[in-house]
Amino acid sequence: MGTDIREVVATASRILGAAGHGDLVWGHPSARDPEGRGVWLKSAAWGLEEVTADRVHLVDAQGHVLEGGGERHSEYPIHTEIMDARADVGGVVHTHSPHAVALAATGQPLRPVSHAANYFVPPAVPRFTDTADLIRTPALGKQVAAELGTATAMFLVNHGIVTVGPDLQTATVAAVLLERACQQQMLTHSFGGWPSWSDPDESLSKRAHIYSDRGVRAVWDYLVRSLDA
Repeated sequence: MGTDIREVVATASRILGAAGHGDLVWGHPSARDPEGRGVWLKSAAWGLEEVTADRVHLVDAQGHVLEGGGERHSEYPIHTEIMDARADVGGVVHTHSPHAVALAATGQPLRPVSHAANYFVPPAVPRFTDTADLIRTPALGKQVAAELGTATAMFLVNHGIVTVGPDLQTATVAAVLLERACQQQMLTHSFGGWPSWSDPDESLSKRAHIYSDRGVRAVWDYLVRSLDA
């Protein structure tokens, strides 16, 4: 990643807080440990905007904290089980972003109403409905990973979202985009009726034009700069 992995997790946390993903002390991003020992996860009891490198710890698949201090989030299996199922995933974000939670609860799918939505759709964003309770066990984590499949994002209906990427920077940008996409769709709907949206061919074309790897990294860099502004 080119910098301390704990700093990346801390920066991702603060970006998510600044982007409106905060829910008091809940919500957490993680990065895969380069040595295969587990995930570097934001520790519990801190708001996203409060996270510094010393508030990030290494958690293994059994939930043991191997390095660092602080209380472990009970929903660590979201992170460990997705990374176990997806070798292509290096970063996971789980938050309770308000517009995404609201849109998922309506039962309406995310539509490619805006540029942001084209990052995800098509295909449809998966919806996890087995439970709206916390994902506290490896068994539930495996169910979440199975429902996510090969997708970039998922709605945990009446609970929150999950986004993934090859690294945490990409997963964080995805989480920011998903909340913005849901907000735009709900804003458009508030004017009456359901909005128009791009057809699949146009959506895929827009995705290719907007969301290259270089473009996604430029968004991450912008979000980092915005923290410092």
